[in-house]
Amino acid sequence: MTYASHIKAVTLLGLPLVGSHLAQMAIGVTDTVMVGWYDVTSLAALTLASTFFFVIFVFGAGFGNAVMPMVAEASASGDDTRVRRVTRMGLWASLGYTVLMQPVFLWSEDILLLLGQTEEVAALGEEYLRIAGIGLIPALLVVTLKSYLSALERTGVVLLSTIGAAILNAIMNYALIFGNWGFPELGIRGAAIASVVNQFLPLIILCIYARIKQPEHDLFARFWKIDGEALWEVLRLGVPIGITILAEVGLFAAASVMVGWFGTIELAAHGVALQLASVTFMVHLGLSGVATIRAGRALGEKDETRLRMGGQVVLAMSFIFSLLTIAVFVIFPDPLVSLFLAEDEPAREEIFEIARVFMVLAALFQLADGMQAIGIGLLRGVQDTRIPMLLAAFGYWIVGVPSGYYISQNMGYGSPGVWGGLVIGLSVVAVLLNLRFWRRTWVQ
Repeated sequence: MTYASHIKAVTLLGLPLVGSHLAQMAIGVTDTVMVGWYDVTSLAALTLASTFFFVIFVFGAGFGNAVMPMVAEASASGDDTRVRRVTRMGLWASLGYTVLMQPVFLWSEDILLLLGQTEEVAALGEEYLRIAGIGLIPALLVVTLKSYLSALERTGVVLLSTIGAAILNAIMNYALIFGNWGFPELGIRGAAIASVVNQFLPLIILCIYARIKQPEHDLFARFWKIDGEALWEVLRLGVPIGITILAEVGLFAAASVMVGWFGTIELAAHGVALQLASVTFMVHLGLSGVATIRAGRALGEKDETRLRMGGQVVLAMSFIFSLLTIAVFVIFPDPLVSLFLAEDEPAREEIFEIARVFMVLAALFQLADGMQAIGIGLLRGVQDTRIPMLLAAFGYWIVGVPSGYYISQNMGYGSPGVWGGLVIGLSVVAVLLNLRFWRRTWVQ
């Protein structure tokens, strides 16, 4: 393949994946915007509760994400039996994890209080999480089915199902948070109910689609029968993936907790800036998925040249997008932040002042965040997950979190110092992961 053909293939496969990640992100953004319109205290609670949920979600998503490179490799080598086995056991592992995690949601207020949050914010956070925790079940099953279908390059249905869920979520939020159209005014609980309902919609769609369009894999036949060998493969690859993602998400969760120590206004501004940075990251996450799929297929076909060229193309596309988002964040911070705040919000100007600083720092880590996403995607594609896990844990928790704490507390930079730690941690991991991939593929 030429570089032009690689660019075309990445674009065709990547656009639906990027779109599906953006649509998924739109659900969180809609929650943040509408709860922000409702009141700032609820916005602060949602920022913490969403981070809490996401931390638990991303570790469990490791099992579903492990399915993607294994299915890509097996499909490229013509092994339909292995495709079925690893996908089914990915669903098994995801289900088992969701059951184990339910008590954590039920007692989340005590956990938030132990993390130094105010009683009001912790109580509202638990109200959200007790409901939203139910949605972990369909959410993780969807991750596995999306990975399975994406690895087979059937990304269109992944996009459409997620868009449908995002639209329905916005409608339900408007009805349940504010009590419109005759529905009760439920505030943050309304956002949680909408999220749960909208986790089930893509699950139903993807199950039906897989059954109709991929009958040769027969995913749900004798679903109750355990396959010990395939389950071990999923766990062997999935646990390091989950820990790797958890290390990064944990970095941002720790940042939210540390920013929360400086007050509700700072936490609300942090939530807005983080949400905007997360939206742009969805593009890199989609490209990371493409990197995993194409690297996995190149592995299955034993095509080293295709592996290297594909990696170069995906990394270059991520770099170009990073430059664009850096410019937007630096030049247009106020219009972006204003999307999340009501015009009559009493603390509007205070939030703006802090959020502007956060946006500049978010721009700084765009490049590193994109590079680490592509690096980890390529390494997953060649089923290299254990060492990347250790590199991520080192960069985020030995470097990133302590740096954020030291800069914010000891050096006196306050909440912006926490974001400085994010920049440092992401940069270290980006360099380490890419060095590992390119060294092992012998790029000259």
